Amino acid sequence: MEHRTTILMSQFITHDVKRFIVERPAGFRFEPGQGVELAIDKDDWREEPRPFTPTSLPDDAALEFIIKGYPEHQGVTRELHRMEAGEALLMSEPFGSISYRGPGTFIAGGAGITPFLSILRMLHRRGELEGNSLIFSNKGPRDIIAEKELQYLLGEQAHFLCSQQEDCRCRPGRLNRSVLQNSIKDFSQHFYLCGPPPFVSAINDALAELGAVPDAVVFER
Repeated sequence: MEHRTTILMSQFITHDVKRFIVERPAGFRFEPGQGVELAIDKDDWREEPRPFTPTSLPDDAALEFIIKGYPEHQGVTRELHRMEAGEALLMSEPFGSISYRGPGTFIAGGAGITPFLSILRMLHRRGELEGNSLIFSNKGPRDIIAEKELQYLLGEQAHFLCSQQEDCRCRPGRLNRSVLQNSIKDFSQHFYLCGPPPFVSAINDALAELGAVPDAVVFER
């Protein structure tokens, strides 16, 4: 790992998702949408890196990561959620193929929203959010990451689906080909996908069937 950094603070932002603020290593640079590998700087954990995405802006003084924990698994995210301010992480150089290429529809499943947060925050700062929209799928309303911020940024162009709860403010049901067909008018635009691999694969197939241009579909390859 190229960098060592220190946790400055952490807090829960949903029932199972934590926001981490960490020191920005000297010389570290990234583009919105890129990820890094993080490892816990402790015995038994240094050789267990996992990919996460900075959700801060490239010129912020510190780095922000939004990380979902899986307490039922004895793994890295559970250990990360137990860490406190002052403890150290190891971090790689940035990598990844997700980057902003022009106005389009962002489609996220669960924690897959994280690479898009930095991109949308960047566009907001530049006054370039016009023409972009979001379709964000979760199990239920308590799982939605940064819901109020996304509503503020995108207004009526932020659409939330809940697959396992019907009596809520979200559109009920799973995100599938039918939902995409009814929600999107222009399939020649850019599409940005992120979420669990089966989610990305299914949405990618559905977009292809509906006429999306393969080169205009951006996801981690």
